[in-house]
Amino acid sequence: MKFELCGLPVDQIDTDGTVARILARCGEAGGAPLVVSSCNVDMVVKASRDPSFAEALASADILTADGMPVVWLGRARGGRFPERVAGSELVPRVSKACARHGYSVFFFGGRPGIPEAAAARLLAEAPELRIAGTLSPPMGFDSDPGLLEQTVAEVRRAAPDVLFVAMGAPRQERFIAAHAAALGAKAILGIGGSLDMLAGRVRRAPGWVQRSGLEWLWRLVQEPRRLFRRYLVDDVAFLPIAWRELRAPRK
Repeated sequence: MKFELCGLPVDQIDTDGTVARILARCGEAGGAPLVVSSCNVDMVVKASRDPSFAEALASADILTADGMPVVWLGRARGGRFPERVAGSELVPRVSKACARHGYSVFFFGGRPGIPEAAAARLLAEAPELRIAGTLSPPMGFDSDPGLLEQTVAEVRRAAPDVLFVAMGAPRQERFIAAHAAALGAKAILGIGGSLDMLAGRVRRAPGWVQRSGLEWLWRLVQEPRRLFRRYLVDDVAFLPIAWRELRAPRK
């Protein structure tokens, strides 16, 4: 069930339920791909400022609550959000489930070497996993019609069951929304920086840090130059957004 939160249709679903829906789609023939996106604090802020990005998020078949502040706000508004559904958790869970059922995966995005390193780690944990392909697309490929066509065609030729797209928001959501059907996958997940974590470039926060809602601080300490503005300037706008949401009539 979807629940409108900050103007976005967020799914009241847990990680197991998300994985189950992805596997179910992989077992079906034909039809449109299942698109899975996430909704965290940064995305709520970006969507509030950019209607086209909000539309891309809303077009996803599953929009997960990725971030404890989003989960807490949803519960305070009367939603039944069982847990945070993080991309960094979905990628290994979905990959291992695909390995058990014989479905293939494709890792798309990240700097050169990152998708290959992420695939190697998952193969070490699940040797039967079928890797349909890995690709770190050229810089600016999505604004060059020729490169864009070649890149989409390369993924389509691989015909993966599950495509993981790691381009960061809002690029990955817009790319997926515009080209989902042409990419040829049965399920497409926007996963942000999850490949960096799997590749070992970024250390994932311990479970207690994630549950406490302080993962942003953990990541800021690791990458202060890249994330300072995002967390300490841009995302502060989430506070008035959340306040307005809390003051609205309870659903």
